[in-house]
Formats: sequence, structure tokens, C-alpha cells
Amino acid sequence: MERSFAKEVQALRLGAGEVFRGEGILAVTKALLQSGVSYVGGYQGAPVSHLLDVMVEAKDLLAELGVHVETCTNEASAAAMLGASVNYPLRGAVTWKSIVGTNVAADALSNLASPGVTGGALIVVGEDYGEGASVIQERTYAYALKSSLLLIDPRPDLAHMVDMVGHAFALSEASSMPAVLMLRIRACHVRGRFACRDNVAPPISTREAMEGPASFDYTKLAHPPVTFGHEKKKSGERIPAARRYIAQHRLNERLGGTRGDVGLVVQGGLYNSLVRALQQLGLADDMGEPALAVLVLNVTYPLVPDEIADFCRDKRAVLVLEEGQPEFIEQEILATLRRANLATPVAGKDLLPMAGEYTVEAIARGLSAFLARHAPGIASEEGDAWLAATAARREEVAKDLGRALPARPPQFCVGCPERPVFAALKLVQQDIGPVHVAADIGCHAFATFEPFSQGHSILGYGMSLASRAGVSPMMRRRALAVMGDGGFWHNGLITGVQSALFNRDDAVLMILKNGYTSATGTQEIISTPADDVKSHAADQAQSRVHDNQVIEATLRGLGVQWLRVVDSYDVTKMRATVDEALTTDFAGLKVIVAEGECQLERQRRVKPWRARLLSERKRVVRVKYGVDEDTCSGDHSCIRLSGCPTLSVKPASDPLRVDPVATVLDGCVGCGLCGSNAHAASLCPSFYRGEVIQNPNWRDRMLSRVRRAVIGVFQ
Repeated sequence: MERSFAKEVQALRLGAGEVFRGEGILAVTKALLQSGVSYVGGYQGAPVSHLLDVMVEAKDLLAELGVHVETCTNEASAAAMLGASVNYPLRGAVTWKSIVGTNVAADALSNLASPGVTGGALIVVGEDYGEGASVIQERTYAYALKSSLLLIDPRPDLAHMVDMVGHAFALSEASSMPAVLMLRIRACHVRGRFACRDNVAPPISTREAMEGPASFDYTKLAHPPVTFGHEKKKSGERIPAARRYIAQHRLNERLGGTRGDVGLVVQGGLYNSLVRALQQLGLADDMGEPALAVLVLNVTYPLVPDEIADFCRDKRAVLVLEEGQPEFIEQEILATLRRANLATPVAGKDLLPMAGEYTVEAIARGLSAFLARHAPGIASEEGDAWLAATAARREEVAKDLGRALPARPPQFCVGCPERPVFAALKLVQQDIGPVHVAADIGCHAFATFEPFSQGHSILGYGMSLASRAGVSPMMRRRALAVMGDGGFWHNGLITGVQSALFNRDDAVLMILKNGYTSATGTQEIISTPADDVKSHAADQAQSRVHDNQVIEATLRGLGVQWLRVVDSYDVTKMRATVDEALTTDFAGLKVIVAEGECQLERQRRVKPWRARLLSERKRVVRVKYGVDEDTCSGDHSCIRLSGCPTLSVKPASDPLRVDPVATVLDGCVGCGLCGSNAHAASLCPSFYRGEVIQNPNWRDRMLSRVRRAVIGVFQ
């Protein structure tokens, strides 16, 4: 039983007069259908994964509308889909996680932006920025500047976000520029409601197909000599057209302004945090109406010079709230005011942090400093008191703790099939010495944390084998590259495997084959087990990744001669195989495929299966592992080798033993890694395997009586 988005799909069917309630990313998904989109594609990634996940599950609804949905192998293929809007009046949308996704898509985006589009082209980007981000700290803004892409950063209000999706398509068509809708994590997950409109069946669709192709037009190609003309059109025609549309439809909002003669210019996505900060300073009411004049930039590129000049003209000073570095917007505002011969002082990064997420506290501190400098008459003692109290609470907590909080690094899920692979690799390095490990994007990146601490570099999704190419020739010992099956299909096959084979590299590649792109939400890929295999009742409790051999067949077809397929949970065999790969005389590419189904997907299938059997009062057997504390030596080597969250310690029941003993907590899923590690590493034989039988049959009951009788005799 995999995840179901049935409730979300039903929300997409809401029509005029009905009210949508839910998260921002699903509201944007509904807005695409209300805007007459013809095709949707993308590559999943937080915080926008749900857009594509829900679209894929809504196939019946999309078939009724004639909307085509494509699950792309990477962001470059998604961006290339938008080529349909170059020649044809088709509205298309694609989605991915930025900035890493935009990096992958950069080539296609440049070639799309050069000729421009006829139909509206929209890229929904999940902006993941700040201390809690899962990717490198860069912004989408630089790409909008270099390629002349419209950049829309909507105020996080569901009704407003939905309207901006419609305007994004219209703005793209009016200017021939592809549009980027930048959704921060907070915007994706903000909850609210809006009045729906009916979904719009696109005029050209899978139900209303075109009779034939457009007439050949060389100017629609990103190819010399017309590319120079494209570049001139960007500044001479497209950006002016975009600015006219932005101004005419008032996409940027002027709000508040009842107090003082200072102003705030803010990116739309930061507006809610700004309002909360103003409330703490006593400068916004309970309904969120700001007392200071605010220019909300829902479109951050291109800016409209007249709007900026008009807003700043009568202000004593203006504060620009722009998250991240460098300060693109602040610099452009300064240039705009200089060209307009306006001397309005502009503050920004001099009072606000250069880097990092603009939290409510960070904004409040910047606002307080700005008002103290330029408008001391409206500076709020209430706000200063709140900031002081916040700082005092932080110091008080630190004092109460007396020391830093213990580190709690991210970990693999309980029973994850990737944990035993890195335990085996750790044991191998005890035998042969340290190995350079080229790590990769994905769940396996958790191996860079304790207790494994393995991975010298991460250069991009599926780029691990390519990243070791400059390292392994310089080392006496072979380097090891690790990638998941998701990374293999995303980029690793082309950039890594093909390159290593072509150059006859003496390389070692470990592919962690769990059947899904697990780190992005366990979406299916080409090597996911088939539906008929998944639904086979007799195998409901078993891992079945091995049923799909596409990766192995692809590797053999490319010419890989040294290929081993190993059960991820067999630590002894995995240890021997890795040792062989690193020490064999074979000098070509050596590939180890570690098979073990993603434990999250397995549990999503197993738990409902068990529940159904129990409800039918059928026999259910559940494996449970434990530790015999009389045998446990208490050195905890098993924990240092495994790191499993359910392998913990408890006080020994023997009062003469001081050290705690190992124990297996109830969250154990029965993967058997702890015992396998103990065997492979020759640790103490304290682990035991038991079976918990529910609804036992007569054989189980009889066997239990015999066992109890025998044990009683010996006792």
C-alpha cells in the first residue's frame, strides 16, 4: 500500500463557488488547472514534490481536461519540455527544487529564453534557503538575471498565489519570456483558503490535438546568427513589455503607510514574516495591516523603475528587505534612484544580515536599527523590549543547560537497507585502510554523519563517480563512489558510468538500489518493481527490488564486465564483495549493486497487510530481535557500527554491573542488521532472533507447550 493523494486529487476537482482549504503548493497545483495549462512536467524535490505527485495521481481528471503529465528523469529534461511553448500557443508548467534543480536545467533554460516563448511557460521552483535548507545556499535570482527570466515571488496568501499563477502565464505570453514562480518553504506549506474557479480545458490538448506542426521559422532556434537578435529583443522588447504588464495589472502592491515618511521594499515571499516583525514592534495591527508604507515586490525581476522611483520619491529613507546574497534588488534600486536623480537614502544589507534566512527576529532587529536611524519618533520601545526578552530567553536556556546540546545528527530510517552497506564499508576499512569515498545526493548522504563519517565530497545528484575521476589516479588505493538508483538514472549513468567506461578507469561504483527516489518522497523510477509484482499477495512482507533488473541490464549493455549484486542486509557478503572490488587485479570499472527495498515503502505495504490479516483473525508472524543482557559485554561496539535508532542502552539488571547493556527498542522493524553486524564483525553473540505469532494455529500452540516444558526441565 503506497502513499495515496486521493484527498488532494479531489481538491483539484473543486469548481466555481466552492472553497479550497489546504497548503500553498496544492493551491498552486489547482491554479495551474484553472489557468488552462496544456502540459505539466518536472522532477520531484522538497518543498514542491507534492505538485507532481498529485498531478500523477490525478490522471483521470487530467485525461478529462486533456492535460499531459510527464515525470521527467531530471530537471534538464523537464526544462526541455517547455520547448513546446516556443512554437505553439500552449501553456506549459514544470517544477523542480532550486537551486540544485535550476543548475541542472540551466542549459535548457538558456536555450529556451533566447528565442522566447509563444505560449505561457512557467517554472515552479521550490526555493530552499536558510539554516534549515537541504541544499547549497544560492538563489534563483542570478538565473533570472543572466537568462532574462521573469521571477515571481508571491506574497504567501493562497488567494494571492493562485492569482499570480494566472498572471504568470499571461505575463509570459505578453513578454515572450519564460516565468519562474519562486515558492519558499513557508509559501509551499502555508495553509489557507480561496474561492475556486472552474478548471479550464486547454484549447490545444491531448483531446484537441493539432493537425500538424508550425511553419518552419529559423528565428525560433537558439542558433547563430539569430541569437544576437534574441539578445537585443530581451532588452529592447521583452523586458519593456513585461514592465508594462506588471504596472498595468499592479502585480506589485503598495500597502500600509499611515505612520511616518519612511518606506519598506520587500520581496513578496517575505511579506508574512515582515508583518509579524512589524507587529512585534507595534507597527502592524492584529489583522496584519502595516503602519509603515510597504512596496511588496511580487515580481522581483524585472523591476519597474517608475514604480520604484514613485515609491521612494517622498520618503525620508527606504529599507530594502532582500533575503540572501548578493543584494541584487538593493543594487538595482540604488541605480534606479540615481538615474531618476533622487537622493532618497536606501538601507538594506548594512542593517540586515547579508546571508541566511530572514526570520521574524532578524527582520525585527533590522527594522529597529532602521527606525532608530531614520525615524526615531516612531521607534517602538515595545519592539526593543521584545527583542531584549528574546535574547534574554536564549541566554537563560543556554545557562540552564550549562553546556551545548548533545549532537543529534540526521540518520537513516529504522531498518534502512543502506545502513548495513556503510557498516560493511567501515569493516573493510579496518582491514585495508582508509578509502576515499565520493558521496552523492540522496538518503545515503546520511552516511557522512556519525557513526559512519564516510564521504569526502558531494558534487551533485548522480555525480559521485564523475567526481572521483580526478582523485583515483592520484592515490595508491582505489577510490569508491556511492550513488543511489535515483541518482544513477538522474545523471550518474551519463556523467559517471559512461565516462569511466570510455576512459577505461580503474574505478569502483556502489549503487544502492532501493527501488525508489527515496530522498524526494519515494517516487517511482524505471527500476521500481512493477505493479503486478508489488500486489502479489504471497510476497507482501518481502523485499522485491530484485524483480527489476533494468539497472543490471543497462550496465551489462554498456560493457560493464565486473558486476556483483549483493543483498544489502548481508553484511558478511557485502564486506567480502567491497574488499574484492578494492583489491582485485581487474583494472576496469567495478560495480556493486546493493539490493534492499526502501524500508518506508516496505512498511507502507506490510503494515496494512498485517492489519488486514489480523482483522480476519489469520495467523501473523512478526520477527523481533533482542539482546541477551547476560551475554552482552557492554562495550557497545554494535551501536558504534550500526547507529540504528532502535539499538540503544539500558541499565543492567545485575547490580554488580556498572556499564549499561545494549537493548533493542520496540520500534525495531526486524531487518536483522544488528545480528548481521555482530556476526560479520565477530562481536559478542548476544543478539537473538525471535518470532511474535499472533492468532497462532494448533501447531504453534503445541510447539510452544513443548518448548516451555523442555525449558522448565532445565530450569
